[in-house]
Amino acid sequence: MHKTIGIVAHVDAGKTTFSEQLLFHTHSIRQRGRVDHQDTFLDSHEIEKNRGITVFADQGAFTFNGWDYTLIDTPGHVDFSPEMERAIQVMDAAIVIISAADGVEGHTETVWQLLKKHRVPTFFFLNKTDREGVNLQDVVDEIRGSLSEDIFDLSEMEEGSMTESLIEFIAERDETLLEHYMDAGYDEALWLGALKRMITNRDVFAYGYGSALKDVGVLEFLQKFDLLTVTDYAETGDFAARVYKVRHDENGNRVTFLKVLQGGLHVRDEVQFAGKQEKITQIRRYNGKKFQMIDVAHAGEIVAVTGLSEAGAGDPLGAIVEKAEFDLIPTLKSKIIFDSSIHVKEVLRCFKMLDAEDPSLRVVWDEHVQEVHVHVMGVIQLEVLRQIVRDRFHFDVSFGDPKILYKETIRSAVNGYGHFEPLKHYAEVHLKIEPAVRNSGISFDNVCHTNDLSIGNQNLVRTHIFERAHHGLLTGSALTDVKITLMTGRGHNEHTSGGDFREATFRALRQGLEKADNVLLEPVYDFKIKVGMDHIGRVLSDIQQASGSFAPPETIGETTVVTGRVPVATFMNYSTVFASYTNGKGALTLQFGGYDECHNPEEVIEAIGYNKDADPEYTSTSIFCAKGKGYPVPWHEAEAAMHLL
Repeated sequence: MHKTIGIVAHVDAGKTTFSEQLLFHTHSIRQRGRVDHQDTFLDSHEIEKNRGITVFADQGAFTFNGWDYTLIDTPGHVDFSPEMERAIQVMDAAIVIISAADGVEGHTETVWQLLKKHRVPTFFFLNKTDREGVNLQDVVDEIRGSLSEDIFDLSEMEEGSMTESLIEFIAERDETLLEHYMDAGYDEALWLGALKRMITNRDVFAYGYGSALKDVGVLEFLQKFDLLTVTDYAETGDFAARVYKVRHDENGNRVTFLKVLQGGLHVRDEVQFAGKQEKITQIRRYNGKKFQMIDVAHAGEIVAVTGLSEAGAGDPLGAIVEKAEFDLIPTLKSKIIFDSSIHVKEVLRCFKMLDAEDPSLRVVWDEHVQEVHVHVMGVIQLEVLRQIVRDRFHFDVSFGDPKILYKETIRSAVNGYGHFEPLKHYAEVHLKIEPAVRNSGISFDNVCHTNDLSIGNQNLVRTHIFERAHHGLLTGSALTDVKITLMTGRGHNEHTSGGDFREATFRALRQGLEKADNVLLEPVYDFKIKVGMDHIGRVLSDIQQASGSFAPPETIGETTVVTGRVPVATFMNYSTVFASYTNGKGALTLQFGGYDECHNPEEVIEAIGYNKDADPEYTSTSIFCAKGKGYPVPWHEAEAAMHLL
């Protein structure tokens, strides 16, 4: 019987210390490490020891009350939050650590939203309650106000028995139970079962409290956590799993970590992924840096395997088909600067390994300017990347100043037409391109009749729409927030060959954008600022100067709280300024709030200097054929020349 639990929190709340206590109390480790002593079991990477922060989602293993637990300690720093999100998708339950001295911080709210999205049952441990000036009730009230009102205190139950107030708490949320209680009184097994069900369904959330550093309240929390969490995996049936992360061992071998969701997995089994099969050569069960080889993995377990060459984080294996979608995406990109004595192919090889381990990096070789770029969450991540490259690959890199990752969309619907007919080739595609809901990405619809285009060729068009990121015309940034509908198309029994529909599809999309009212988008932060009354004037002035917007400020006691939205471009370095003028006493939390219309499009377009007519990867010109020879037709004349109009 297996449970995978995750420890998540804002940075410095005490996640790793709490994890060490769990491993110590369950005899998985002999002594407890401390972050400040650089000897923790889970922060085992040199870079984590030096910085005193968790960078990688590492796992420990322990047994308790007959259950086999996998414990994942996740990064708390916002720069490494994609790693945390990848871990969340395989958790059976999560423990959110909240520093009672600091309350609910910005990243805690991000974590909460991700746990909600992935439907992970959630517990809270209010840490550092031994700190001077901590008021536990204030923290509980803040959780109720910021995260959920449906929380209860674990101290209201002992060995399954519940206080009257906890029974009322449960009964208020289940009318059937309330009636049962009125008629039949208290039945411990019934009420405990109901509470477990409510926790599993995320209808209610439990909290405990104490001090991880001083080992107060941790074991008691674990006992109740163990009692209230359940898993139910099918050991029979076809093998199904989801990839959780990718690493490379000391020998450079690709190691794929996965959660078995159904059935079992044996060494030498053939595993299906993306239409092909690969053989599992090893199955490893990791505990920290060490692992043991096993012959079979059962449903509910997290294991690492060798033999898979391409499957990445979130990918399904075996009998499941849906890929996990991730919300946290980088908003910055940076150029990799390296010595000319190192060949670019070697730099790319090393960064492609890092890209497999952290797909949010999206390592890109820009052929036109002969540069390698990475996508990142912030400057701390760049510092860590620099050290990782030195430690693992033994050469030095630096990075250019991070630049904002812009995107583009359109304001109103257009039709796009593409035709590709050099000699002995033929494909024609008609697309409707419409603006979609902000931050929805690209979606596809198909109203093409099979009399016009075969199902196979219709599917080809869809494949080509999603096979790559498409450039907008203003800055060459990624196109997003559009619905693309295949209206009609045409192939040729004899002359249509591989790649023809790719050419026609890309030209149709580009031709439509030429006619559209194109819109530049920029990443924005949702911010929350808490300051004393004496600083509120400065805060509001700074937000306005940064082209941000805000709701009317709220005053709570001596503190004023302001929430709103502001461009990443104008606010990405504001935390330093803010800390300076508030003397570190204010609280600023920034969460990625998606993309919105750019506040200074003309300035950005001019600075980027993208020439849509000189992009070798894209053209809006169609190719037609006459007298045995292909000839180009520019976008503004292409529509009149189409065969299907």
